[in-house]
Amino acid sequence: MSAEPAPSVYLETERLILRRLTEGDVDHLLELDSDPEVMRYLTGGIPHTREEIATKVLPHYLDHYRRYDEFGFWAAIEKATGAFVGWFHLRPHRENRDEIELGYRLKRTAWGMGYATEGARGLIEKGFTELGVDKVVAGTLVDNIRSRRVLERLGMRIEEEFVYPEKNLRGWTEDQRRGVQYGLTRTEWERIR
Repeated sequence: MSAEPAPSVYLETERLILRRLTEGDVDHLLELDSDPEVMRYLTGGIPHTREEIATKVLPHYLDHYRRYDEFGFWAAIEKATGAFVGWFHLRPHRENRDEIELGYRLKRTAWGMGYATEGARGLIEKGFTELGVDKVVAGTLVDNIRSRRVLERLGMRIEEEFVYPEKNLRGWTEDQRRGVQYGLTRTEWERIR
């Protein structure tokens, strides 16, 4: 059995390295997704199991590298410590290559440190300057104020409000499933950067 190759670096920011996820990241993702507060706006605080991560979640993330040349999910590594602090993604939004979706999930110990803004800002810049992206979008629940503030700091503006399908958030009321989509075009980004 051969050793798994070293994950390739996708992006470096001042304090973070974003590198490809690997099959060896199961424990990192388990630690992240085991925190009910991290999962609060995703599953109502219900953690993913190790089996779900190993057989569904991580394979889904890794499949993006096969499907999209420069888009997918990346582990966020703190440069100072080498610690895994979460992940970011930049991927086609609902298979629409005209809109690229930004997303992130960080460990609670990394909250309030500016990592979400820093990593997202780096991905947006890479998208617009290197990857030919014309528009970046991001969605979150209306009640997820922390994520909304990050998106607003990035210069993104609300484009629409919607209700997530019940199949995505079983047992949630329609009011709890209210979401908001933000967007930022390359032209808008060039004016504010």
